Amino acid sequence: MTIRTAVIGVGHLGRQHARVHKTLAEEGLTRCEWVCDLNEQAARAIAAEREVDWTTDWRELIGRVDAVSLAVPTESHCEIACGLLESGIHVLVEKPISRTLAEADRMIQAAERGGAILQIGHLERFNPALVALRPHVHNPVYFEIHRVGEFTARSLDIDVVLDLMIHDLDIVQWLVGEEVQVTELHAVGIPILTNKVDAANARLEFSSGAVANITASRVGTEKIRKMRFFQPHDYVAVDYTTKRASISGLAPPTADGTWPGVHVRNLHVIDVEPLRAEILSFVEAAQGGLPSPVSGMDGRNALALALRALERIEEHAVKVQRGSVGESLRAQSG
Repeated sequence: MTIRTAVIGVGHLGRQHARVHKTLAEEGLTRCEWVCDLNEQAARAIAAEREVDWTTDWRELIGRVDAVSLAVPTESHCEIACGLLESGIHVLVEKPISRTLAEADRMIQAAERGGAILQIGHLERFNPALVALRPHVHNPVYFEIHRVGEFTARSLDIDVVLDLMIHDLDIVQWLVGEEVQVTELHAVGIPILTNKVDAANARLEFSSGAVANITASRVGTEKIRKMRFFQPHDYVAVDYTTKRASISGLAPPTADGTWPGVHVRNLHVIDVEPLRAEILSFVEAAQGGLPSPVSGMDGRNALALALRALERIEEHAVKVQRGSVGESLRAQSG
């Protein structure tokens, strides 16, 4: 069965979704038929560009499409996704899944009631470097992760934890094992150019003994997307930007018994566009061929960690503020 697809929200990310959906349709894998946006001019423009129909009301899609990419502001995820899912329409929603865990639960339950697929757009899981690396991950012990970007006027409705760090919170949980619990989480963060947290660091400790140190910033001077971690006998490095991954370890023994040195193995990476891989996996799940690789519960788990990190950031900010007030009072009394 060739499914009918649509894209709701044609801003920066939605336009990319529309491009990929149209490409899949041209390849005969789907029938891309609609775009939807509250901005009529934007909807008309993308519809003309992709040669599809348009609407400003997502409800008009019910009964007309089978699967949807949802790329609207996070505050609208729950309402729109629930309406579609309960109507039996499969939904790929951009991360974060929602604003709150209660909203995430509503979306998951709506998918169950409607018998529909709910997939969350944790795009980095489809980065070809991580795809090549995943089979080689065995009991990671320590992660060091940096995700830094230059400041843009995009995604300013959410903070850097929900915008950027959530990618790495999801990946670390995925790599250590979804059954492994986070036992401790410490985080600090600060607003720099906006009134929301623009830079943050989180340290996670897992029940397996693994530890992850994650830094995210959207006020950097260059784009950095790197992960390093250690596991028994291996040092692993991933660069999401260049799509490269390597594993370093002790080289094979030498004939004379001297120290063999370190052997670096660069993994073979098949360079595919992550967004295409993500949407294709969603289409295959919607057609009944494969399970969704990033479920609603995966999105909820990542959101839960992000919200815990934000709570710790707020607690730390209060502590710093109290310290600053104390210093000021001591200076005045002196």
